[in-house]
Amino acid sequence: MKKIALITGATAGIGKATAERLAKEGFNLIITGRRQRELDELQTSLQAQYGIDIWALCFDVRKYDEVEKNLGSLPQRWKDVDVLVNNAGLAVGLNPIHTGVVDDWERMIDTNIKGLLYVTRTIAPRMVERKSGHIINLASIAGKEVYANGNVYCATKHAVDALSKGMRIDLLPYGIKVTQICPGAVETEFSVVRFKGDKSRADQVYAGFAPLAAEDIAEAICFAVSAPDHVNIQDMLIMPKAQASGTIFHKE
Repeated sequence: MKKIALITGATAGIGKATAERLAKEGFNLIITGRRQRELDELQTSLQAQYGIDIWALCFDVRKYDEVEKNLGSLPQRWKDVDVLVNNAGLAVGLNPIHTGVVDDWERMIDTNIKGLLYVTRTIAPRMVERKSGHIINLASIAGKEVYANGNVYCATKHAVDALSKGMRIDLLPYGIKVTQICPGAVETEFSVVRFKGDKSRADQVYAGFAPLAAEDIAEAICFAVSAPDHVNIQDMLIMPKAQASGTIFHKE
């Protein structure tokens, strides 16, 4: 029987690349996101290319009632998720704390922390019952250090770091692995979202060096998932060659 991987935020970037990579490994997939058309296109493409089964769900992880409605009532054949990839997340704005936009703060807190918690709370009990499963949390270099104007975003990713450590302890008696993946600069929609659609400003973030691609992170996730049963890759920090820390780059 094929294993099942559930990937949140699968319509673009790291989530989409992870869906493609795990499909190649033969996983059946539950993919979620807020954009129905992109979900439909990804489902059609991966089913045709890899002959796997896909259950696509369009909802917002920030809303617990939607999470519970969609993931709490999965059909019987989809209930036993082997791998949960908590990928849905975002940065919005780049303001010092005293000029921060409260709506930006709430979007980041609701998605990056509460969304991860809602999905995990819904899926993890079945893993505990089966004493089997693997949870992958997408964190960031921003969860390891703090940079100017990153205040709330960095705080949310520090929370993911703490939650990953806590989950690992709580779920240890049930044989459930917890892996945290912490990317540096990855060229996806991330900066376009952060700068609220200002693509020219977003492009400047990745100018002068070779950033990571979403596929690089998907490959790291696949590596962690593919490790032998007795091996848990607990924490992985992945940076472009040209990046030494959250703020130090070598640009041409």
